[in-house]
This record gives sequence, C-alpha cells and structure tokens, in this order.
Amino acid sequence: MTAQTASTVAAGCAAPDQAAPLPLSVDLEKETVITGVVQSGGDPVAGAYVRLLDRTGEFTAEVVTSPAGQFRFFAAPGTWQLRALSRFGNGDATVTADRGVNEVSLAVA
Repeated sequence: MTAQTASTVAAGCAAPDQAAPLPLSVDLEKETVITGVVQSGGDPVAGAYVRLLDRTGEFTAEVVTSPAGQFRFFAAPGTWQLRALSRFGNGDATVTADRGVNEVSLAVA
C-alpha cells in the first residue's frame, strides 16, 4: 500500500473503503465512477462481493461492500454488468456509465 492509510482501506483486503468519500483528486469531468448499494428486501447487504464485468462478460474488478452495502468502481465510460454475490443471494444489473458519478441499485435475492 502506498498512499493509502489504514482508515481508507477495507479490513481484510486491499480494496479502498467503499464508504469513504471520493478522493479530492478525482476529476468527475474526466473520470467515470460507478457506485451504489447492494440490498436484500430493502436492507443494505454488508460483505457482498460485487463484480464488474465488461460488455462481453469478462471479469474486470471486484470489491466487497461496506457495512452499509456500498460499492464503488472507477471505470471507462460504456456499458458494464454488475454482479453481486452474497449470503442472501445473488443479483445482476447493467449500467451504461458516462463520465461523473453513476448511481446503481443492486438487489440480491
């Protein structure tokens, strides 16, 4: 870990804390952020694995949701598939992301 501190890294993995605010260095006019919450029956799902798949279905990245079910990816603009895997079930969503923040709701059942 280089510039990250323990408070910005999720416990048990090298992924950034999904609930942390966006770093000040993020330029939303140039960057694409895909963010959202994994829910089951309207309740947030902590500890779910969220995978980012490209338009051909190839694995690109994976993060673990925060205690509030939050996840975040930095990606290129385009169409992406999100897949959540949790103890409550699995769920999928497709997002067409543009530059800036792209909010996604992801339900598992």
